[in-house]
Amino acid sequence: QRLAAVYSSPLERAAETAAPLAAALGLQVVPRPGLGEIRFGRWEGQALKTLRRRKLWHLVQGRPSLARFPEGESFTEAQTRIVNELETLRARHRRSPFACVSHADPIKLALAHYLGLPLDLFQRLVIDPASISILLLDDFGARVARLNDTRAGEAKPAG
Repeated sequence: QRLAAVYSSPLERAAETAAPLAAALGLQVVPRPGLGEIRFGRWEGQALKTLRRRKLWHLVQGRPSLARFPEGESFTEAQTRIVNELETLRARHRRSPFACVSHADPIKLALAHYLGLPLDLFQRLVIDPASISILLLDDFGARVARLNDTRAGEAKPAG
């Protein structure tokens, strides 16, 4: 079945990733703030080397359900935001598939929610850049049909 829409985080890198898919289908990329990156607040743009020395880093890695970024959002808030966005889009496209392009942590947070994985274990999921994960949402619940598939980016053999 043909995709009805292509949605993206408003960040440029996500919209650029979504653009070829949308163009191939004759669709526009629709930015959705609910698909955006975690709001890191004062941590935004800082080097990981610096952040790893902060006390909060250990909480972010080990007990993210208790972590809130200074002047940013908590992982719980981010998970609620992305799940609410997906449910809003699901209601809009009752019988039609749609694509969403987001970022690794929001994708992992959404998948953890739908898998019933506790928030503190979401970091166990791996989402690589430009990978594809497929989440099937219907009136009976959710199923993960594909997780972190990177085969689309593999080089094709010559001949």
